Amino acid sequence: MELKNCVECGRSFASKQGESLCKRCMEKKVDDDFKIVREYLYSHPGADIKDVSEATGVDEKIIFKLLREERLEVVEEENSLLRCKKCGKSIRSGRLCEACKKLEFAKELKLAGEDLKRDMDKKIGYYSRD
Repeated sequence: MELKNCVECGRSFASKQGESLCKRCMEKKVDDDFKIVREYLYSHPGADIKDVSEATGVDEKIIFKLLREERLEVVEEENSLLRCKKCGKSIRSGRLCEACKKLEFAKELKLAGEDLKRDMDKKIGYYSRD
């Protein structure tokens, strides 16, 4: 990690991968880029990432980030842009397909239930007087 000054606001921040913007300015830039991309897509529905990037000047990596954050969605049902991180199925946005999301949710719910049961079992006991 390297200590740098943000080129936008001048604040000091810890740069992990050579970033030139602090977290706050980076989030603002992504929000601004999102607005630009959204406006372009309203007037050009179905445009692919390369076209959107060239027309708006927004980096393709930012567009993919917006798709992964579910702020944008691919129109076509079958696409080669985004794949589920678990099973590899084609998805429209996010990181997981619906089936894998349900499995992850069920797994987390089961673990939470087990933790709760374990905590409850620890609290059950009795005292006796001699």
